[in-house]
Amino acid sequence: MKKEKMALDVVNPQAAGIDVGSRSHYVAIGQCDEDVKEFGVYNEDLLALAQWLLDNEVKTVAMESTGTYWQSLFTTLQGVGLEVILCNGKFTKNIKGKKTDVKDCQ
Repeated sequence: MKKEKMALDVVNPQAAGIDVGSRSHYVAIGQCDEDVKEFGVYNEDLLALAQWLLDNEVKTVAMESTGTYWQSLFTTLQGVGLEVILCNGKFTKNIKGKKTDVKDCQ
């Protein structure tokens, strides 16, 4: 079976997506696998995540408001000047194929 690549039109090239988790956060700054990076959930990890976004000239971040895990990340990202958009999980579950953290953040 041939693996199908799904690419979305880039609407905002200075945006990133984050799959929020209890043990790690996956962050995508593009649609390729090399544009995805995994970060931990502790304060130093969140600061490194924010710095990575700033280093890659990201201005806007979209993330799912999963449980309570998003709150510290939200505060950290806003604190460094990023625009953070919380998304309802109902609207992010329409991805075809097997669900993965990488697909979720992309």
